[in-house]
Amino acid sequence: MSEMWHYSRRALMMKSSIIREIIKIAKKPGVISFSGGFPAPELFPKAELAEISQRVLLEQGENALQYSTTEGYPLLREFIAGMLKKQGINISPDEILITGGSQQGLDLCGKVFLDWGDCVVSARPTYLGAIQAFNAYFPKYVTLPSDDDGMTIDGLKEILEMNNPRLIYLVPSFQNPDGRTIPLHRRTRILELAETYGVPVIEDDPYSVLVYEGTVPSPMKAMSPANVVMLGTFSKLLSPGLRIAWLVAPRGVIDKFVRMKQGTDLHTNTLGQYIIYEFAKDGGLYEHIERIKTLYAKRLKILIQAMEHYFPPEVKFSRPNGGLFLWVELPEGVNATELLPKAVEKNVAYIPGSAFYPDGGGHNTMRLNYSKPNEDEIEEGIKKLAEVFQEALSNK
Repeated sequence: MSEMWHYSRRALMMKSSIIREIIKIAKKPGVISFSGGFPAPELFPKAELAEISQRVLLEQGENALQYSTTEGYPLLREFIAGMLKKQGINISPDEILITGGSQQGLDLCGKVFLDWGDCVVSARPTYLGAIQAFNAYFPKYVTLPSDDDGMTIDGLKEILEMNNPRLIYLVPSFQNPDGRTIPLHRRTRILELAETYGVPVIEDDPYSVLVYEGTVPSPMKAMSPANVVMLGTFSKLLSPGLRIAWLVAPRGVIDKFVRMKQGTDLHTNTLGQYIIYEFAKDGGLYEHIERIKTLYAKRLKILIQAMEHYFPPEVKFSRPNGGLFLWVELPEGVNATELLPKAVEKNVAYIPGSAFYPDGGGHNTMRLNYSKPNEDEIEEGIKKLAEVFQEALSNK
């Protein structure tokens, strides 16, 4: 009978994530995967979390296994507020909403700000998960190209004047997919224009604490508290499987997010919130982040060295100093999507860059992740990718 059912336009128009599909390929035995943004599984603090889980269940099980408030576990929100204060963001726990991963936060932003046909401003490229979340609300995208310093701002004033956008979406620090960071002077100008035209900025910030060399500029939320909605997550800092993240919005706005979340899932996983708080409260999270940074900095260095050594000189790539991703640009006319099956034949996988362009383009680009593959896999995988590139360039 299902062939007779009537489906919503939303259900008919939504497409599957290319990342989810490629990750299925990448899980085949022997495939070296630069595709997913997976944390290194050997860093998961399994023993500590097992001990904490047992303690929480025995000592606080009546609450940890029960329904909870939509806003989230108060002690965890207090911890997040303290963590953000170290970054110059002075907020109350009442301005924090615990979400089921940052993806839910992105979906809530769509629910709160977007109606059919509304305009979203973003970088080109930008995070695919945000594109997917916003697409459910059928916006139009107006994008600005990126250079080595992230989204350019020439023309932003005219875009805001002519398109009346409902939000500006950015991953300003170590952006997924290209690893680029927007410098302070650009952040300042973006915020000045956003405030002038009354457009909220969605600052998606999973990576800014994962800096391996130098520093990152102040968070945009610290620079413009009243005009920025900020998303953060424990997925890249502790465990994606727990699906615990947070959304920070100004007073008077956070209530709208809470109401939208109530209609979605009532509240986020209570047990996971208790476990993360117990792990984090006495400095355990900060110690764990330092372990993560040590390993990822090593893997990033090996990746860049391998690319410098093996890649043809015509192939360009970004050089981030933090985060999880790096961007590769092939010569015009070389299609990264068409090359993917040839790479998989050599047991290596990546994400074609065109998936990160909400209004089309980027066919000669790709995203590489370096947190999941180990050092030997990085070296071997880049060597195999270089062979694929060289064959493509020879046939061009």
